[in-house]
Amino acid sequence: MKRMTAAALLLSASLTAACGPTAGDLERADDAPSAEPEEPAKEPYTIAFGGDVHFEGALRHRLDASPDTALGPVADRLSEADLAMVNLETAVTGGGTPAPGKQFRFRAPASAFDALEAAGVDTATVANNHGMDFGPDGLEDTLSNAEAAGFPLVGAGRDEDGAYAPHTVELGGDTVALLGATDVLDAHLMERWTARDDRPGLASAKNDMQDRLVRAVSEAADAADAVVVYLHWGLEGDHCPLPHAPELARRLLEAGADAVVGGHAHVLSPGGYAPGGYVHYGLGNFVFYNHNGPTAQSGVLTLTLQDGEVIGDDWAPARLEGGIPIPYEGDAADTAVAQWEELRTACMVELSAVPSG
Repeated sequence: MKRMTAAALLLSASLTAACGPTAGDLERADDAPSAEPEEPAKEPYTIAFGGDVHFEGALRHRLDASPDTALGPVADRLSEADLAMVNLETAVTGGGTPAPGKQFRFRAPASAFDALEAAGVDTATVANNHGMDFGPDGLEDTLSNAEAAGFPLVGAGRDEDGAYAPHTVELGGDTVALLGATDVLDAHLMERWTARDDRPGLASAKNDMQDRLVRAVSEAADAADAVVVYLHWGLEGDHCPLPHAPELARRLLEAGADAVVGGHAHVLSPGGYAPGGYVHYGLGNFVFYNHNGPTAQSGVLTLTLQDGEVIGDDWAPARLEGGIPIPYEGDAADTAVAQWEELRTACMVELSAVPSG
C-alpha cells in the first residue's frame, strides 16, 4: 500500500469536512442538551383572615334567619380574596357532653358552615379553647358536619396525624398548606383535649406538643411552596403578645412557615414582618356576641403572596355592631389603621411595617 503524502492527507480532510458531518458528529449533536423552556412566572395571590367566630346569642338568630347573610357586609371583603380563613371558636353539634368546669361553652348548628361558605370563607381552624366544648362526641359531630358540607377544617382530627395535617390548595402556581393549632387550653382539660396517637382532639402548641407542631410545619414546608399557621394564642384583654409568643413564632418561621396569624385575646394585637415571614399576634373578635370598646375593634387582614413569600399586607379595620363586623370607611378607617399600627410600638414587638429586603 502506498503511503499518502502530507498534501494528500490535507486534501482528504478538507473533502471530508466539505461533505458534511460524520456519524460521530451526528451522535455528538444528538447528545447535546437542548435549551430548557422557561418556567412561567408565578402570579401573586391573596389570603384574607378574620378573627374569632361563633354563632351564639343574637348571632344564632341571624344564622337561623338567613345563613347566606349571617356574616353581614364583611363578606364582600372576604370574597375578594383568593382564599379566606377564620377561627371557628365553637363546636358544631347538637349533641355531645358539656365540658366540665367551663363558664362559657359554645355550640352551633351545621348551618354555620353554610354561613361561612356564603360569606366567602374557604377554611377554618377549630384549634382553640372552645373546639371541644361538647367533648369528643361534639368534636366528631363538628368534623362530620364539616365533611358533609364540603368545608375544610384544620387544627382538629380523629387522631394526632389528622389534627396536625394541613389543608392544601393551589393558588397562583403555589401549593399552599394551611395549619391550625392552639396555645390556649384550660389546665384541667388540656390533656384530654389534645390529640395523641389514635385519640381524637386538637392540635396543640402547649408544652411537649410544640415540637409536634414545629415538625408538622416542617413537613408541610417540604411538600408545599407556602405555609400558613393559624394559632390560638395570647391573653384575653391584652393587646400585647405573651412573653413566649415571639419565640414560638420564630420557631415556626424557621421551620418553614411563611405567615403565622392568630387570635384569642378578643382585642387587636400588632402584626408585621419578622425575619422569614409575617406574624400577626391577634385579629380580635370577628363574629362574636361580646363586644364593647376595644373588644368591638375588628378587621380583615389580607396577605399577598407570590412564589412562596409574603410580599404585601393590608389591614381593613371594622367595628362590631350586633355581633358582626362593619367595615370602617374614609377618615374613620384611616384613624383605625393608624391606631392598629401604633400597637407595634406600644407592645415593643420586633415587627416591621414592610418586608425586609
